[in-house]
Amino acid sequence: MKSNEPNPNEQNIILACTISRDIQNFKFLIMEMEEALGEQWGDLDFDNAIPFMEQLDSNSLEFIALALDDVDEEDLDVLTQIICTAESLGIATLLVAEDVTPASLHHLLRHGADAFIPYPLPTGELQANIDKLRNAEPTPPVTTQQTPVSLTSTSESREGVLIAVQGLAGGTGATTLAVNLAYELTLVDKKAPPSVCLLDFDHQFGSVSTFLDLTRHDSAFEIITNTESMDSESFGQALQTLGKKLNVLTSPPDIIPMDLVTSEDVERLLRIARRHHDYVIVDMPSTLAQWSELVLNAAHVYFATMEIDMRSAQNALRLKRAFQAEDLPFEKLRYVMNRAPKFTDLSGKSRIKRLSESLSISIDVYLPDGGKQISASADHGQPLARGATKNPLRREIAKLATNLHKLDQTDERAA
Repeated sequence: MKSNEPNPNEQNIILACTISRDIQNFKFLIMEMEEALGEQWGDLDFDNAIPFMEQLDSNSLEFIALALDDVDEEDLDVLTQIICTAESLGIATLLVAEDVTPASLHHLLRHGADAFIPYPLPTGELQANIDKLRNAEPTPPVTTQQTPVSLTSTSESREGVLIAVQGLAGGTGATTLAVNLAYELTLVDKKAPPSVCLLDFDHQFGSVSTFLDLTRHDSAFEIITNTESMDSESFGQALQTLGKKLNVLTSPPDIIPMDLVTSEDVERLLRIARRHHDYVIVDMPSTLAQWSELVLNAAHVYFATMEIDMRSAQNALRLKRAFQAEDLPFEKLRYVMNRAPKFTDLSGKSRIKRLSESLSISIDVYLPDGGKQISASADHGQPLARGATKNPLRREIAKLATNLHKLDQTDERAA
């Protein structure tokens, strides 16, 4: 179906425009645009996009849909100029991209594009983004209290302790440990409670926000993809608070490519988080990213959660080999046995002993099975200290937090 050529003489008719090298390469986009806007849209090529938008007659434009594929990456400067022009005129930009590298997407999003939609378009995705643009609040979202987090820097002589948590297999309690350890650290000293920052670095399927009943804000996406211009104020606006001392950076509301966040982005986030907090807890993704090495090198402690099963044993061995092959500080890993056997379970203890001996590793932390209360607390968005105070798992994590804090207070160079 052929789209309508925008007529600069018509007022308040054209609500949106597709901009592409050849719109016929994006036939599904044509169908979605006609379904969403009827006749109130047009099509432009790259050369005519900026002149049309700069005309006074284009003030009815709500958004442009910039459609591109791998061939168009050669014209990245032109695409960037189109996005910047649209942003200066108050026109939103939707990126519709097929086979475009994460680096190019990162560049375009960082320079003002409002959203990214993969092509072929998922059903209803274009309409959902249009609705989101039309219903957007004039002010950016901040914390759950709708006030920016006030960040105060710690002592100039030291930075916050960095603790990373990664699961060696799904369901081994990595996020449960990260969330509750972060919350328990805010409780270890009632007279002078330390400030804690919890970072959800699983940018695709992170569930820290679910565990703490926090909203995923667009500001989280903006901050992790635009760290070059990040300062303490913008970082504080992206955080949400729980209690008085726990600040949380959730995963973005939409799934994004793992390669969209670079090692430089992660380094800047860790640096500013450590500058303003006593402890920084990072909930790592289950997969290794290009910046995993950076977190490992920067971390004081790197917890790896596992269980007594073959998948955990095999993954622990594979991770150990991978780190050793790259000459990474493998000794920082502290293995955490989730659902550890009870004191009277001699058979379970024997299995753990054989497991650690066969892998030549040491199990440093044993977390008991907390039962149904653990999943119930997560579903209700409550830390265990609020929803299951006497749960054995909660008590063990609280003990771990106390020990870590004591170690930090007695030896500033302790890992």
